[in-house]
Amino acid sequence: MLRPERETPQKRITYESGVDPYGDMWSQSNIRYYVFALMFVLFDVEAVFIFPWATRLEVYDVFGLVEMAIFIFILALGLFYAWRKRLLRWI
Repeated sequence: MLRPERETPQKRITYESGVDPYGDMWSQSNIRYYVFALMFVLFDVEAVFIFPWATRLEVYDVFGLVEMAIFIFILALGLFYAWRKRLLRWI
């Protein structure tokens, strides 16, 4: 924090796991990769909520079952929407 900063060309190159970089530093990716990544995150978060609920199922009784059914229904509704909008087609 107190030392002077020295700007060198070496500090401005992209780090490629120890390999010298080649080509452009910026490359464009297809938007469909992001859609699949968002869908993965969505269902990964679903698993984070469902696993603890499933391990303590006997404690939650009917109210917990109804809550989780509503949660899964909302996620299924989102999946159905993505399916209808053809967001899950790769081609």
